Amino acid sequence: MMETWGLQWRQWHSRLLDLLFPPRCVGCHRVGAWLCADCLNAFPLVTPPVCPRCGDAVTSNGLCRRCRVSPLQIEMIRSVAYFEGPAREALHALKYHGRLVLAEPLGSLMATHWRRYADPVDVVVPVPLHVTRLRERGYNQAALLAREMARQAGLPLDERTLTRQRATVSQVDLNAQQRKENVHAAFRCADGRLAGQRVLLIDDVCTTGATLEACAAALYAGGAVHVQALTLARARYRQSGPHT
Repeated sequence: MMETWGLQWRQWHSRLLDLLFPPRCVGCHRVGAWLCADCLNAFPLVTPPVCPRCGDAVTSNGLCRRCRVSPLQIEMIRSVAYFEGPAREALHALKYHGRLVLAEPLGSLMATHWRRYADPVDVVVPVPLHVTRLRERGYNQAALLAREMARQAGLPLDERTLTRQRATVSQVDLNAQQRKENVHAAFRCADGRLAGQRVLLIDDVCTTGATLEACAAALYAGGAVHVQALTLARARYRQSGPHT
């Protein structure tokens, strides 16, 4: 209820501002749309070859060095674009500046990408925010992307079963090991509703994969039989050591 009311207020407020101040593209700043077709087409897409497990860029087919040495728990991570250029600008506008309208074109990109590359799934699950962070921001950007992606892909959506049971500090300024420790055991599955399900986990950005791994561990503990993840963006070239 809290998130629904806050989201409705932000959407009303955004529409009012659009009437008073015509939208400018978050990428090129031209008037007319919050994300113009040129900037959307300029997203630095992640293209093969990538590691079939973690989704990092590789120079040849097969698992990357890190996945051969220290494989992830999650079955697969895929991302639409690299976290740079107009993709970065669009995500920052959605996440930090309340441009909720961007969830539609960005979620559409994710749905298109999933239909091309991913394995079959039963349900879409967004990475949750802790209730404290949700109150502060008023919405969960991962949930907005998941709703639009699931709607366009024709998939069921579950936003209640996977929860963040403790608050964590922002991952932005943490190194890989600190990120892993920060989110360790931070998530849980509230009940058995995802038992036996193939889950598609949705988040905005993958940097080291620590948050996705922590969510996957909770989902497997809750009975999920297969967990893969899809993010809109990812940091480029993380091949520097074991997965952390």
